Amino acid sequence: MDFWHDAVLAQLVGMDISAEGGTYDATMRTDRLGDLQISTVECDPGVVHRAPRFIAGGDGHEVFVAVLTRGVAQVEQDDRATELQPGDVAFFETIRPFRTRFPQRFQLKIFAVPRNLLGLAEADLRQITARSMRPETGLAALLSPFMSRLADTSESYSPSAAERLAGSAVDLLAAAAAQQLGAESTSLPGADRVLLLRIYRFIRWHLAEPDLTPEAVARAHHISVRYLHRLFEGEGTTVSRWIRELRMQECRRELMATAAQGAGVGSVARRWGFTSTSHFGRAFRREYGTSPTEWLRHEQGRRSVEGGK
Repeated sequence: MDFWHDAVLAQLVGMDISAEGGTYDATMRTDRLGDLQISTVECDPGVVHRAPRFIAGGDGHEVFVAVLTRGVAQVEQDDRATELQPGDVAFFETIRPFRTRFPQRFQLKIFAVPRNLLGLAEADLRQITARSMRPETGLAALLSPFMSRLADTSESYSPSAAERLAGSAVDLLAAAAAQQLGAESTSLPGADRVLLLRIYRFIRWHLAEPDLTPEAVARAHHISVRYLHRLFEGEGTTVSRWIRELRMQECRRELMATAAQGAGVGSVARRWGFTSTSHFGRAFRREYGTSPTEWLRHEQGRRSVEGGK
């Protein structure tokens, strides 16, 4: 769908958008594809700014990945500045301010990616923000056209196809980030990072299995549980926590998607590997400080208000 009001644009994309001449013509289409929120913004020359008010109101669970498809962009974050040309891809951290100036009319495709899916430590994210990945060679040459096309066709896929495509997109983004880090990585060496990406993918595809434990993950990759724990320690988390966060994310997504059909909390929880409703409820309250039903009621109310703006 297209939006023409500047306040709505800013709220939906989580950034301030201002024109150099004071007024501007802008449109935005937004959609979801599996775990990804995709926004395509087309606007007159101006500045896109992730301001402190959006940072304060957000939860910091997402990383922005932008594909510039028209115009030129001058981007700044983490005391770094670079210029993006059409086809370039760049990462932006959502818990620190950034600014992008567009000297001519532009089109930008923004992917909001849950940060836990990328498997990047905070120190690593700081290394790759506001750096251009040019689609000339390597993974960037595959990533840029794939992500751009995905944004254009996001509404045309079935739910199952959307989930798989979103998973493929996340895998490509994680691999591209690891490649861009290279020797600059402050956490894991190259071979370990490749192994960790394989482990992330394995966990996502087996997330619904109740017996997905650190022991099962280590066994599937022919490594010791101790070595597996060391890999995740380098990322500032644990295997069990990462599995739990992913399951929570899938449960929340499905609860929102199926609320109108009256899907039960217990059936959703069991589909994503929780052994019982009470097990899920306790884990949910520990993670979010509220029950699943209270959270769902709050989210439905919030989205109803936003949809009426």
